[in-house]
Amino acid sequence: MVIATVRDEVNRHLPQGFVEGMGHGMIVWSVPLARYPDTYNQQPLDYLALAAQKNNYALYLTCVYMNRDQEMLLRAAYADVGLKIDMGKSCLRFKSLAKLPLAAIGPIVAAWSVDDFTAMYEQSRGSSC
Repeated sequence: MVIATVRDEVNRHLPQGFVEGMGHGMIVWSVPLARYPDTYNQQPLDYLALAAQKNNYALYLTCVYMNRDQEMLLRAAYADVGLKIDMGKSCLRFKSLAKLPLAAIGPIVAAWSVDDFTAMYEQSRGSSC
């Protein structure tokens, strides 16, 4: 139920152009190679990923990792509902839906178009946009 609920929330807010698939043993939303083939590893450019792990669930938010403003919005959403954030560079860990401010995930997912995300990726790689 947790994975299905978070997946539905992501899909409700996912901008056009990103595609859902499986990769790295988890659900991945990415920019398809047909749209953006110039990746460092010749794999689709991952935007988000969702996994059920041994001790928790994980939502990988590349857009938060690559943008400090998005990270601050996510941290503020946790503080607003009185939750402690458990996050690595892009990995947001949670043990249940009660430990995830789901209402904050939709706007973060919706914040980047494919073009904006690929431009941010190019900038992070030192390429010109």
